[in-house]
Amino acid sequence: MKTYEFTLSFKLPDADADPAQLLDALYETGCGDATAGVGEPGRLALQFSREGASADEALRSAIRDVLKAVPGAQLVEARPDTNLFADI
Repeated sequence: MKTYEFTLSFKLPDADADPAQLLDALYETGCGDATAGVGEPGRLALQFSREGASADEALRSAIRDVLKAVPGAQLVEARPDTNLFADI
């Protein structure tokens, strides 16, 4: 499997969510391969370094994991590294 690096940005359903609880929930749902940023209230950015059989698989699995941890979150942006879509 190949490792893909990308950043996902989400709008949170609760702008006042406790960042520590968010980070714990993300880790427990499989997002231990991401670095999280919660600097802007109501927003969450995650920089992933995720393995997958394809870029699409890595990206989709990361989105699923985030939505499990933060139900109601809305994907706002996905930013790939330069090689993310090379094998699609």
